[in-house]
Amino acid sequence: MFDKQVIQMIAEGIRDTLYMTLFSTIIGYVIGLPFGVLLHVTSEKGLHPNRIIYRIGDFICNIIRSIPFLILLILLIPFTRLIVGKSYGSTATIVPLVICAAPYIARVVESSLNEVDAGVIEAAKAMGASNMQIIFKVLLVEARTSLINGATITTGLLLGYSAMSGTVGGGGLGDIAVRYGYYRWQTDIMIVTVVLLIVIFQIIQNLGTRLSGRLDHRKR
Repeated sequence: MFDKQVIQMIAEGIRDTLYMTLFSTIIGYVIGLPFGVLLHVTSEKGLHPNRIIYRIGDFICNIIRSIPFLILLILLIPFTRLIVGKSYGSTATIVPLVICAAPYIARVVESSLNEVDAGVIEAAKAMGASNMQIIFKVLLVEARTSLINGATITTGLLLGYSAMSGTVGGGGLGDIAVRYGYYRWQTDIMIVTVVLLIVIFQIIQNLGTRLSGRLDHRKR
């Protein structure tokens, strides 16, 4: 039965899910965006090739991305407890979400910057632009549509991971689905949480698609 208490619980689950997803995406980009720029700049065809730095960054990305999120979540329990004082709940879940998201975001950013036309970069160099000017005024501007699409995909991915964290008390809709849908066999509550996750994902996807479409200079 969907009484007042259940409805309040689901509302809090939506709030916690959005909190985990959006905050981990924001913090992930604070780390992952400059990391991705560094990978692009130090790559073989980058503005300032540096094989050592690129290989170190590439290794870090590959190691973290190769670990399944649920296992990473468990491995990071001591570190999470050290950072936030506990290893469960929505705030604690943000820690492994960020660590998981940052290298993924770095790869997305690197890939987006690699798509920028080399001719545009050469033109900027010919006009005397510095590497920093090329990064901020050419690379990031020209790749903005791809970057927004990448951010949309990343946010959707983290939404799924936040739900997955419910298996270890991560909070949000995933936690409700596990506690009531799995342990208590209340299928109706589990179906509602799944539908809500789908709706949230679709909203994120549509917003990202519309924003990238408006900023795509190729359509003008």
